[in-house]
Amino acid sequence: MTKIIKGDLILKENFSIKEDLIVEGNIICEGGLWNIKAWNIEAWNIKADNIDAWDIKAWNIEADDIKAGDIKAWNIEADDIKADDIKAWNIEAGDIKADDIKAWNIEAGDISYLTVCYARQSFKCKSVKGRRESCKHFCLDKEIEFIKEQEKEK
Repeated sequence: MTKIIKGDLILKENFSIKEDLIVEGNIICEGGLWNIKAWNIEAWNIKADNIDAWDIKAWNIEADDIKAGDIKAWNIEADDIKADDIKAWNIEAGDIKADDIKAWNIEAGDISYLTVCYARQSFKCKSVKGRRESCKHFCLDKEIEFIKEQEKEK
């Protein structure tokens, strides 16, 4: 079953739904950053504290923590991301743990992935490590830039 909301969804407290959620607008948290939990979330923009869903499709996602099966977004800004697959234009995150990461630009702290992690244009991180012997990480347009701890804080 799918819940469809036409227009913006404005949250004033934590939100949990035991079905798919399609928001034909933005998910906005008023009076603080609330937690969102749903099976699948599709919205234009999501700004929340914690997002827990199987699949997330959005234009922009800003959150402290994201836990999902698949994340498809234009921009992702988060402290921590745990997902099976991440496909995004830009990823800015503290730490990322995923099976596969595909992005135009990646800027992150520590990255742990299972099979492949690549960026097309730029790739900056504190560390990147595959969890299998045959895994690969790379940047198509230039070398991966490893950020020192002092640079990350700026």
